Amino acid sequence: MKVAVVGATGMVGNVMLKVLEERKFPVDELLLVASERSVGKKMIFKGKELEVISIPSAIEAKPDIALFSAGGGTSLEWAPKFAEVGTTVIDNSSAWRMDVSKKLVVPEINASQLTKEDKIIANPNCSTIQMVMALAPLHKKYSIKRIVVSTYQSVSGTGVKAVRQMENEIAGVKGEMAYHYPIHKNAIPHCDIFEDNGYTKEEMKLVRETQKILDDKTIAVTATAVRIPTAGGHSEAVNIEFNNDFDLSEVRKILSDTDGVTVQDNLDVNVYPMPMYANGKDDVFVGRIRRDGSQPNTLNLWVVSDNLRKGAATNTIQIAEYLIQNELA
Repeated sequence: MKVAVVGATGMVGNVMLKVLEERKFPVDELLLVASERSVGKKMIFKGKELEVISIPSAIEAKPDIALFSAGGGTSLEWAPKFAEVGTTVIDNSSAWRMDVSKKLVVPEINASQLTKEDKIIANPNCSTIQMVMALAPLHKKYSIKRIVVSTYQSVSGTGVKAVRQMENEIAGVKGEMAYHYPIHKNAIPHCDIFEDNGYTKEEMKLVRETQKILDDKTIAVTATAVRIPTAGGHSEAVNIEFNNDFDLSEVRKILSDTDGVTVQDNLDVNVYPMPMYANGKDDVFVGRIRRDGSQPNTLNLWVVSDNLRKGAATNTIQIAEYLIQNELA
């Protein structure tokens, strides 16, 4: 099994290497791939030093699987070229997510849709992944009518430049700005660029991707995405209106029985999900499970996950594991 990690020197790329090692992914040859300015750089994987190579060199090597985390433009240009030589690409950018010919996959929910013909597979947005992980089993049971979600997103979702901005501000050092405003001691209701409808791209990803993953365009979704000064882990307040009524104890059981979801919901001892405890873990954590008393059939959840792991690297690698286990790559 020959695997390429495209964007290996970036934040998500680094986490991909860590997760591949942790999960004992069956890789016989690993290709570390990045832009021309990083070619020749040395990186360590499983105690061995590997040299970063260029994208054309990686295509020439014809890997079985390419894990992409190098931005939408890079993916649009190069993913088809990998696919042409028989490589299955799993892409972490937004480039292919809403392409009707491409699958948008969270393995626990819809990996069964994948076939050998799927040569470019899209990994959903981090904030979408954690939300649908909690909602998919509830949708199956009660049928979701409407979702109102507000996100509290880590600076790591923007990238290393944003992490440095926050660290500089905490230290009182002037430096390069990833945001229009300071992030330390602040909350910025602006994730990604604004679309013509007044919503940001991040907010519209939550709308469009949720409908595609759950395969139900009748689900109404509205979102507000906010950047907050945390270093790792996204949090979401999710209000879900169902078509059918529910029992809270049954909701808790459904969530507790869902692979990849951990329920943390014991108010007697102040147990609820927080990003500082989700950081470095692969599960999606759900708590503050309570009925919305303002209207029928409506539930409130607080959902937290490490955006660089389940929200990006881990989900990508789980897709690759599914492909291998089912001889699809």
